[in-house]
Parts: sequence; structure tokens; C-alpha cells
Amino acid sequence: MQAKTIAVAASLALATALAGAFLADRATAAPAAKSKPVAAMGIDGVKTAPPVIVATEPRAGADDVDPALTEIKVTFSKDMQDGSWAFARMNKEMFPETTGKPRYLEDKRTCVLPVKLQPGKTYLLALNKPPFDSFMDTNHRKAMEYLLVFETRK
Repeated sequence: MQAKTIAVAASLALATALAGAFLADRATAAPAAKSKPVAAMGIDGVKTAPPVIVATEPRAGADDVDPALTEIKVTFSKDMQDGSWAFARMNKEMFPETTGKPRYLEDKRTCVLPVKLQPGKTYLLALNKPPFDSFMDTNHRKAMEYLLVFETRK
């Protein structure tokens, strides 16, 4: 239970930090009526937005993951640069044992990390957490940071 509380607290802390950074950018004074609006983070549309994680397998927050699962999959909103990935270890005991090198599927958006999971364990992976932030799209825009936390069933 304590590990679950820590994992949830870590997820909430990251979400709060990211929301705070986004809101801080939006908290500037309103532009004059005739001025052109300034885009947040240089984003003026979907094409200029950084890639974001749109799905994970297992899903973030899952507490019933089959320990026989052999791959962690991370799917992005855009085509990604082959050979660029960043699965960062924040805690040695909570990082899964890897059984191979990461790779992208043919869709160019899903990165697969081969793993060996243990039953009844909490896992924590920081995806694109600086300075380990190599996930980037084909236009070399770095992906937004993401915290993946899940538990395997006993």
C-alpha cells in the first residue's frame, strides 16, 4: 500500500509540475486588442506541437497487470525518430528488467521495450525525463515528459 501511495504521489507531483509550467506560460498579461496572439511554447498548430504519449501498454495507473507481459508499449501522437528513446530509471528496484533493446513498430509511433516483469511489484518508468530526453519526432521536436507507473498482480 505504501508503494502505491508513493507511486500515486509521484504521478500527481509530475502532473502538477507540468500543469504549473503550462499555466505559468498562460498567466502573462492579455495581449493588446490589435496585437497578434503569441503561441504557447512556439505552438501555432498541431504540426508544431511536440509529440505526446497517447497510450501505454500497460496503461498508466493499472494495478492488475499480468506479470507474464513481455513488452511495454508507448504510443506517441506523431511519427517518431527511429533510434531515439528514453526510458529513465528513477528507482532501481522499480525499473523493469529489460530483455532486449527498444524498437519502434512499423507504425513509427509505438516504441516497444522488451521486459521481464515480476508478480506483485510496482514499476515506475520516467519517459523523456531530462537529461534522458531522447524521444523525438521526425522533425526533431522532443516529446513531452511522461511518468508511467503500474503494478503487476500477485
